[in-house]
Amino acid sequence: MTTRLPTTAGHRGFATFIALILVVMLTLLGIAALSTSDDEMKIAGNELHEMKAFYAAEAGLADAAAAMRYEYDSTGLPPAVLPSGTSNLNNCLVTFTTADDGAASPRILTSGTLAGLHALVKSFTITSEAENLQDGAKVTLSQSFEVALVPLFQFAVFYDNDLEIAPGPEMNLIGRVHSNGNMYLQSNNTLRMNSYVTAAGDIRHGRKGPGSAGYGDVQIKSASGAFVSMKQGSGWLDAGDPQWYDSSVGRWQGRVQDAAHGQESLNLPLSQEAGGDPHRLIERAAGNVDSYENKATLKFIDGRAFQRVGGIWTDITADMTSPNIISSSDDKFYDQREKKWVDPMELDLGKLYDEGYGPANGVIYFSDQTSDFPALRIKNADELDGGLSVVSENPMYVVGNYNATDKKPAALIADAITFLSSAWDDSKSTLSKTQRVATTTVVNACYATGNVETTSSDYSGGFENLPRFLETWNGKTLRWKGSAVNLWASRQATGTWNGTYYDPPNRDWLYDTDLDDPYKLPPETPMIRVFQRSGWKQEHVGYADADF
Repeated sequence: MTTRLPTTAGHRGFATFIALILVVMLTLLGIAALSTSDDEMKIAGNELHEMKAFYAAEAGLADAAAAMRYEYDSTGLPPAVLPSGTSNLNNCLVTFTTADDGAASPRILTSGTLAGLHALVKSFTITSEAENLQDGAKVTLSQSFEVALVPLFQFAVFYDNDLEIAPGPEMNLIGRVHSNGNMYLQSNNTLRMNSYVTAAGDIRHGRKGPGSAGYGDVQIKSASGAFVSMKQGSGWLDAGDPQWYDSSVGRWQGRVQDAAHGQESLNLPLSQEAGGDPHRLIERAAGNVDSYENKATLKFIDGRAFQRVGGIWTDITADMTSPNIISSSDDKFYDQREKKWVDPMELDLGKLYDEGYGPANGVIYFSDQTSDFPALRIKNADELDGGLSVVSENPMYVVGNYNATDKKPAALIADAITFLSSAWDDSKSTLSKTQRVATTTVVNACYATGNVETTSSDYSGGFENLPRFLETWNGKTLRWKGSAVNLWASRQATGTWNGTYYDPPNRDWLYDTDLDDPYKLPPETPMIRVFQRSGWKQEHVGYADADF
């Protein structure tokens, strides 16, 4: 019997069929993969074109904002013609327009290091549309551009130049501290700062000029409410640290910011003629639209008194001199810091009010160019009848208590300001400092003044000596409440600081929280101008030829 083996022909046919099916399936999968890849490439391409249009539209917003800022910086006013235009950027057609949102309105700022401050805010809306010329992708963006005027006296301490704080005794600073230059912090005891500390330059520990750094601590309150030291191991955390940005943000949660964090200068809205020089505020009005003389309703020019009524200046010198509202001292007094004899006009504020000559709008202006070292000296000013800002192109000397009874909004603005106690005696001005013994004095006033900046050989005296002294204050206290502002280098009182002609007071110094209320600011408080871009919104993403 013969056995036959099974044939493989049927199996071969079946295998071929399976192979054909697999080839077809693989082909279909390949086609699908190619189709998917092509779709993804198209999607990616579309996203790329949309992204190019997006950034081009962003550039349009930035162009309009820059044009707005340039106009404000150049003229002090909003542009007569609001920015608009077209451009070709990265193969995208960009069109932007600007709309005025209406009159300025008071508002509390809600973002940045100025959050919480009152401001007068003028808003504009910028709209920017960009179309990608390659495929028609179109993006429309809008953003609010805000110009905020912030009262300068809402800062506890504000410097337009380098700020140095180096107190010997313990010092507690309540309120915001800002410098448009560098900031140098140190203490021989403990310096505590309880709010935002900002500088357009660097924040440093130690000295700017001669001398060694104090051995005391510097503590700044973090956003979580704890005072945190600048100490870092055996050194100090400041702008010289390579990890300054990250470490400072981690340590103080945004309460400490300088140039490394993007902090910019906070500037006064001065005219183009001022060239950015704040000293123009206290100079005479001739050819100077920024002068406080333009704002005053009572002024003293070269020894003569003038009152403005209905826009007309009237000479009232005789009315002022007969009751001794104003007088020139028979004997000059000697300023041992300046090493000069001072020729002051004395202004008796008590008599000024008694005789009915208080300024109608609360602003007095003084300028004297008739002697070698003219000055304004204010006395009998324990109580003011109303809000008062006294502005002097010359050095100012304030004798005794100022605005101590029934406190009113008040400001002193001058080339330099020296506080003299009620014990001051002109006849002892040339004697040794032990013969010039002060008494405890109370001053409730904001002040804006100048200093003599630190050099390689001389210290400015720092914030602790920004108001100047000529007496021995050992064991005596200067109780001051207000806002301290340094806007310029003094032009007339240029004698350098040192500790030989006075002994410093116990400093009971506080920021006046009443200044947080915009209705309790001194008359014609100077403002800083701040630009903000906020309220960003994406209005539209699509294609120019889309049919929806």
